[in-house]
Amino acid sequence: MSFTDKSYVFEAGMHNQKKVIWIRFERNQELSNYLQANTKAWWSSSVLAWYVTDCRHYRELFGLEQSIVGKEVINKIHPVNFPAFVRFQEQLKLKGYSENTIRTYSIEFAQLLYILKSFPVETLTPERLRSYFLYCHAKLKLSESEIQSRINAIKLFFEHVLHRNKMFFDIPRPKKPLTSPKMLNRNQVKKVMNVLDNKKHRLILKLCYGMGLLVSEVVRLKLTDIDSVTMLMRVEQAKGKKDRVMILPQSVFDELRTYYLEFKPKSFLFEGQNGGQYSIRSVQAIFKSAMKKSGITKNIGIHGLRHSYATHLLEAGTDISFIQELLGHKSLKTTQINTRVSSAAKSNIKSPLDSL
Repeated sequence: MSFTDKSYVFEAGMHNQKKVIWIRFERNQELSNYLQANTKAWWSSSVLAWYVTDCRHYRELFGLEQSIVGKEVINKIHPVNFPAFVRFQEQLKLKGYSENTIRTYSIEFAQLLYILKSFPVETLTPERLRSYFLYCHAKLKLSESEIQSRINAIKLFFEHVLHRNKMFFDIPRPKKPLTSPKMLNRNQVKKVMNVLDNKKHRLILKLCYGMGLLVSEVVRLKLTDIDSVTMLMRVEQAKGKKDRVMILPQSVFDELRTYYLEFKPKSFLFEGQNGGQYSIRSVQAIFKSAMKKSGITKNIGIHGLRHSYATHLLEAGTDISFIQELLGHKSLKTTQINTRVSSAAKSNIKSPLDSL
């Protein structure tokens, strides 16, 4: 039995001012038991139907189409340019980009379409595009990285959808400023972990730091990914859409066992209130709250734990090529950007002059 057979009928809707998915089926105890065993569904006595929260997990479970960008983005695109927007999204899907990349590129491309209104995007000239990017710089005050992202999206449309490879020949890219990665020192990492009383929250951040995981990777971890015998954990379809095997920190093994017995996750290691994988936003909020509680005022996001992991490995003498493999980087240059030696470690470096 599965949710994709014809026994169940699903319909997106609203209930108590919240987005839900209505689940209808002929009265059948087996179907009812299967639904309650595999979802966190509620019964509505007013509508006389079962329903679950409308989220990515249930849409995937029920075989429903995922919405990459919301109506607030789509509704602002003029009908003249909407077919171009659809073709652009289809091309991104065919190229196998991640959902996050498709969402980012879609929003960036949509910004151009908002400006154009009823002017067909296909008729833009290189000079008009150049003027648009000058507008992004002078009027919108976009940063170098934001303009880079917008150029990438629009360039992909013209080159891969319209096959116009010379559209960007005379459009220079802004030079990216070289900035050091934001990170925490060991004492700060310890403070962040110690202020968390919730076992699930603490374990999530420990794995982010202790294994150098991206937040998107930690929420996708499944129970079947853990090998307690070899102390290894498989990160499925990780950075670069490649599986990689990570060393499970010895210090979290007992915590993992205690967490499992208390929370009893079914599939994903960390599950949300409605089942399915924990949301990325929730993990980001956990880190932000922990930073505030610990009194650390650095302007840093949860990705900083990954930078900290890499830097602390480097300071401990780990070969940078091993760090590259653990982080899942294709290029060693990317690893070098993600790591830096801390001031404390630098103070231990002796000038060759001192040995003369």
